[in-house]
Order: sequence, then structure tokens, then C-alpha cells
Amino acid sequence: MSLLHTINGPSDLKKLSIDQLPSLAEEIREQIIDVTSKVGGHLASNLGVVELTLALHYAFNTPDDKIVWDTGNQGYTHKLITGRRERFHTLRQFGGVSGFCKREESEFDVFNAGHAGTGVSAGVGVAEARDVLGQKHKVITVVGDGALTSGMTYEGLNHAGMLQHDSIVILNDNEMSISRNVGAISAYLNRTITGDFATWVKKEAKTVLKSIPRIGEPILKVARRAEESAKGLILPGLLFEELGFRYVGPIEGHDFDQLITTLQHVGKLSGPTLLHVVTKKGLGYEPATKDPVWFHACSPFDRATGEPKKGGSTPSYTSVAMNALVRQAKKDPSIVAITAAMAGGTGLDRFAKAFPSRFYDVGIAEQHAVTFAAGLATQGLRPVIGIYSTFLQRAFDQVVHDVAIQNLPVLYCIDRGGLVAEDGTTHHGAYDLSFLRTIPNMTVMAPKDENELQHMIYTGLTLDGPASVRYPRGSGLGVTLNRDLKPLPVGKGELITSGSDLAIIAIGAGVAPAMQAAQRLKADGISVAVVNARFAKPLDAELITTVASEVKAIITVEDGALLGGFGSAVLECLADHDVNNVRVKRIGIPDIFVDQGPQQLLREQCGITSDGIYQVAKELHPTFENVLVTS
Repeated sequence: MSLLHTINGPSDLKKLSIDQLPSLAEEIREQIIDVTSKVGGHLASNLGVVELTLALHYAFNTPDDKIVWDTGNQGYTHKLITGRRERFHTLRQFGGVSGFCKREESEFDVFNAGHAGTGVSAGVGVAEARDVLGQKHKVITVVGDGALTSGMTYEGLNHAGMLQHDSIVILNDNEMSISRNVGAISAYLNRTITGDFATWVKKEAKTVLKSIPRIGEPILKVARRAEESAKGLILPGLLFEELGFRYVGPIEGHDFDQLITTLQHVGKLSGPTLLHVVTKKGLGYEPATKDPVWFHACSPFDRATGEPKKGGSTPSYTSVAMNALVRQAKKDPSIVAITAAMAGGTGLDRFAKAFPSRFYDVGIAEQHAVTFAAGLATQGLRPVIGIYSTFLQRAFDQVVHDVAIQNLPVLYCIDRGGLVAEDGTTHHGAYDLSFLRTIPNMTVMAPKDENELQHMIYTGLTLDGPASVRYPRGSGLGVTLNRDLKPLPVGKGELITSGSDLAIIAIGAGVAPAMQAAQRLKADGISVAVVNARFAKPLDAELITTVASEVKAIITVEDGALLGGFGSAVLECLADHDVNNVRVKRIGIPDIFVDQGPQQLLREQCGITSDGIYQVAKELHPTFENVLVTS
């Protein structure tokens, strides 16, 4: 009989004996692998925390005791045993179970987070609120060792050490964040004891101990264990104890007896405690253990082989952008590239392979990445930061204070601009056009297709100040790619078609549906001008005002937030030039947090499709004079 199907909440979990938990863990891994092979998701990280998750709910009294998951993408087991098993097959689908913890979804989800490094600070807040309210429950925060590359984690640890209230931080140490962990902290956690004694134990004592009948091998195992204990207690333990924590560990993260016993003891301690747990990312599925980077956030795959399910042959925007960057870097040795733990996702892994000495992965530290780039730029280098739109938000102050004020030539290659589909609310790139265009000295670009994208990458590398190129997730349109790259005239848009009734002024992913809508409207007898803006800043005021003087209505289209976005920029332009005899409707992401779902479906909901544009145009048609409407 299936154990998993008897678990509707942690109270059911506690009815099992500890000896039954390995079988339950095996069932859970089977369920996670099966669902993610069909819909994609964060597989490797979730396979690594199955035992830890079960042990936490077994040892503590959730939901009264609060578990805060840093990032939340390691919460699949947590979801399966907290009442969401029957809906787990809807993971990351429209209207389905979120791929991250979500307070709106369950009382067991304490904090929503899609960005790493938030967990400790959130946990400190939850624990302090408990004390202020006179409550007695436990607060446990689970962070990955990748979060230790995030400065915000240390801000939280420092505050927790100062407050000295009862709280537990679980350090899930699998030597990975998204890509391989980098930096001094990672080396610190993984350093081995060296010196004469350790060398003697390894080389000489091994031979001596093995020669002792019956007890030699057990003694050797104890010696090995002692070395590992010394590694944990002397090295990482010192760091956390200096921050005000009691350090416990490291312990084996896949041993239920050790996990549950330790958690029960730690739960009785007072003051802040850090428990160091060592786990294996991808455990239980060999392809995920061999390639934990791809399986961190994978697309649907063939379960038998682990190979991604084949998509179309059209290259992605990401690959086109990075190919253009690599081409230019071959010609210009001053070009260097920076990522914040996202080499694979941003495509910068190919830059790293071509120019390893000119590539920097700074870990989950977006603020540092931007200021580090600024420092490089002051000395004559041309830094390029490959980053998702949603993660650039974290470094807004550094973009302003450290790059733009000094007018430094830093190029931001902003991947996942716009609606990104199944990762949902925390990952949509809705705001980059809005916040970047407010910054002096910034050049803000978005291409209509993948060919224009590669020219924009080239353009950004020729400018004397900061610039950004934002592009959507997914495949390009399949257009022909020019062999030779050329700089685009900064601040100049493209008039694709002329018209006298309506103008559709679009940017980025909004241009293609604008052109399709214009064809439909033309068939209805409506004369439509289509403008590819190219630049959200500087805006082509001359082109926009000229077109506006020739039509009766304007529709702006963008795959970004309407508030303060590209459409707002067009309205400002018209107001600044006293153009007030034209009606304007804006299409884009409304003032809501858009949920998860297929990219095309989400664009339809926001009207960022040819049909959405067409319908808005038809609603506007009474404002046109002498227009023949045939449908």
C-alpha cells in the first residue's frame, strides 16, 4: 500500500514509524520525478531535501511551528505532505500548485519567496513577531549554502545574533546553489583539515589500522568521522558562533535517525542555533546527480534518459544574444562578463568556456555584481552583466549610484524580460523598462526580433555610458540573422508601415503582434501605421510626434508594466510636445502581480497579442473619421 496516499498532513506523517520513512521518501522522489518530467521544475534541489523535509515535519509541530524556506523552490516534498498531494500534478500550471511556497495556497507556507537570500531575514521577522505577541512556537529557517553568497543572508544572521531570540537556521549544504557555488565562503565550508597529523592519519595510520584484525576498519571509520567533525566544528562553526549562533553539525542529511534525533534536541535549545546538514542535490535520480545545474530548473524531459524533450529548431533569444557577445569579445579583449550564479540560465556559460579569464560568477550577489562591474569599467574594461529582469530589481540602487551617476559603460543583458510563464509571480520581468528609463545616462533597448537583438548587443558595446538590452524568454521568431553586426542609431525607432487612421507604437515583444494586428485591420479598411520603437530611452520623439500628427488614435504595446512603462513614456512625449489631438490606449501588464501559466496564455490575459491589439483598435474605431468597417 502506498504510504504517501495516507499522508494528508504532518499529523498523518507522525503516525508512521521512523523505519517507514525511507519508503515514504522513495515514493515522494518517484512522484517528484514523474511530475517534473512532464511539466518541468526545480528537480535536483527538491530531490536533495526529501529526508530533511520529512524530518522537520516529523520533529516539529507544524503549522504551529513555522518553517521558512529560503527561495521556496525546494518545497515540493513540503507541498506533498501538507495537503496538496492530489493537486501536485498541476505544479507550475495555470491555476495549479505554485512551484514556490505561497501563503495564499496553504497555512503551512509561511513566506513567499522566489529570490534566494531572503529566508534568514524573514525568519528573524517571524521569530521577533512571535516574541512580541507572547507566543511560544518554534521558527525554523531552511537556507541552501548558495544563500551564503548573498549579502542579505549575513545581514539577517547578524541581526538574529544580536536579538538572541529562540530560532533555528538549517544550513542545507549540497555544495550547489543554481550553478556550482563560488567564493571564499564555499571554500570555507568545504575546506579539509591539512597538516602533518592529518597527512599521517591518511597515509600511515590507514595501513596500520587496516592490519588490526576485526577492529581495524571500524577504527578507521571513526578516524575519518573525526576529521569531518573537526572540519565542521573548527571551521564553519567558528564563523557562525562569532555571529552569535550555537553551531551544531555537520550531520548527514539523508539519515532519518540522525536528522530527527538532532532536530528534537536542537528544538529544546534556547537562543539562535544553526544546524549544518549535508545533502546530495539530485539524490535518487542519476541524471540529476550528474547534471544538477540543468536539473536545478529544468524543462520537461524524457524520464528514462534525462534528456530534454525536443522543442523547435528556432534559436532562443538567449543564445542569439550570447553568440553576439562572444563574437564581439573575440575582437575586443576589454569585454568581460559577469553573472550572479546564473551562467547557464543567461547563456554566459558559453562566454565562460571561450574566455575563462574574462568571466566572473559572483554568486547570488546581484548588488555586488553591478558595483563590481562599475569598478572594472573605471579602469577601462567593458563589463557585460547577464541577468534576469527579476533579479536586476535587487540591484536598483547600484545601477543608479555606482554605474549611472558615473556614466560608466556597463551593458546589462536583461534576459526573461516580460512574462516568463511557469515560474510565475516572483519571476516575471515586468518592471525593468519602468525603472531603468527613469535613470539619467541610461540607454534602454528592446528588440523586435532576434536579428535586431544581436545588433543591439553590438550597439550597447559601442556606447560610452550604461545601456541595457532586454529580451524575452523562449525561442525567437525564426528570422534570418545578419552575418555582419552594426550599431543602431541611438534613440531612433523604425517606421515599419505608414497609416492615416491608427498608429500602433510597440517595443520589444509587442512589435510582432502589432504587425499581425495591423494586417487584420488593413483587411477591415483601417489604415494603420506600425512603429518599432527600439528604444524606451532615449525615445524617438521626432518619429512619434510625426506619426501622431497623421493619425486619429494611438495604441502602445509593451511586454512590461503599464505604470511608468513604455506607454507612459509615449504619453509624456506627446504632452511635452503639445500633441493633444490624438487618443491613446496602452496595452501591457496591468497593475497586478501576474500568476503562473503558459507564456502565450498570460500575454493573452494582458492583451499583448495580435487579437488583443485588434480588439482594442476596433473599440477605438468610432474615433476614426471616414473609416469603412467591414467586420
